Amino acid sequence: MSPFDRRKFLKRSALALPGLTALGEVSQRDFAPFEPSGRVFTRPFKEREVNRDFWDDVRDSYALSDARTYMNTGGLGPVSKQVLEAFHQRTVDLQTRSETGHALIETAREPVASFFGASPKEICFTRNATEGNAIVASGLRLDPGDEVIIDASAHPGGAIPWLNQLNLNGLVIRTFEPDASSPEELVARIAALITPKTKVISVSHITAPTGILLPVEAISALAKTHGCWFHIDGAQSAGMIPINLHDIGCDSYATSGHKWLGALHGTGILYIAENGLDRIQPTEIGAYSDAGYSLPRSLTYIDTARRHESGTRNAPLIESVQKACSFLSDIGIGRIQQRGIDLAQRLRNHLQSNTNIEILSPKHDALKTSILTFRSPLMDFSTLNQKLSNDQQFRLRVVTEQELNAIRVSLHIFNTEEGVDRLGEAINAIIPS
Repeated sequence: MSPFDRRKFLKRSALALPGLTALGEVSQRDFAPFEPSGRVFTRPFKEREVNRDFWDDVRDSYALSDARTYMNTGGLGPVSKQVLEAFHQRTVDLQTRSETGHALIETAREPVASFFGASPKEICFTRNATEGNAIVASGLRLDPGDEVIIDASAHPGGAIPWLNQLNLNGLVIRTFEPDASSPEELVARIAALITPKTKVISVSHITAPTGILLPVEAISALAKTHGCWFHIDGAQSAGMIPINLHDIGCDSYATSGHKWLGALHGTGILYIAENGLDRIQPTEIGAYSDAGYSLPRSLTYIDTARRHESGTRNAPLIESVQKACSFLSDIGIGRIQQRGIDLAQRLRNHLQSNTNIEILSPKHDALKTSILTFRSPLMDFSTLNQKLSNDQQFRLRVVTEQELNAIRVSLHIFNTEEGVDRLGEAINAIIPS
């Protein structure tokens, strides 16, 4: 895999966005600020028929501005009005009383664990997927020369924690290419890399560059056969597809709240299977990580994944994860998955007959997701993105990883058929067949 220059990517992608003159300098665009409305959602989505009105009402449940067409949930997802209002009200309540709201964290743990098919003892709250990945990578007791297999499309937040262990402890990193024609071929590529020194298999549940859904159940079975720890970077899967971590059988799973899940920035979830909890050495702990201690003689860790949480937390932020899971559960996670696939297929239908466009996302039904990535030999990704951003007001994401020179479209439940059609027409107008 070609080295990935994170700083270069951030600079180039930022300059390609509308209204950006330098990294972090945004022009004054007329985005109306959100104000809590006090709206009460009285009719559950789960009781309704899925039709055009259903998805229109889902779209209206978001405070997302109409000033541009947002199609970058794979980078950052908006939150629903429900989540925003709950966060606002809870924050004001706690601040006016000057209370921490720590009990809210434990109240949130059980429903969040249930959303992921896990036990509350196996869930801890983090700031993002990267932090969860780092807790696992730094906490596993590995020796110099031990091997870790990761996918070549791993996001920096999934790859760098393991590369750090290469620097610190002399681990050996081996990579496989996830762009396979079938789930069976993909599993075979991983199996071919396993040696007696392989201790960890770490994969993206859904790859960030092109949206490949990895067959994690089969990979989990492979890992167990060889006695390997199996970790999943779920930054792109939580909130996009149904997830049952006990059924998958992985040892650990990390995700962010701020993408498909629709929670606020600075939220994440780390799952560690109960039978593997003591294999992850705590590296950053403090108050609330312990079940008791005595200076200067002893410390006993709490017997749950909560040992990786420490100190005073922003309870309304963590509660937003619970509210986001509840909102998506009301809509139905199976409906959400199908909606994303249908929208991505709709865009594929627009582009697949254009001989000057190459679609990089998989065709295989078992591998495809709500992400569609494409490129053209006629135009650099930055130029194409500028045209779609500045002229058409689409918010997409450029893909520089592995020198793909591509554009990624991430479609979620607030996106519409009309928006997808406009994007397809705009791309075909810029890149003639």
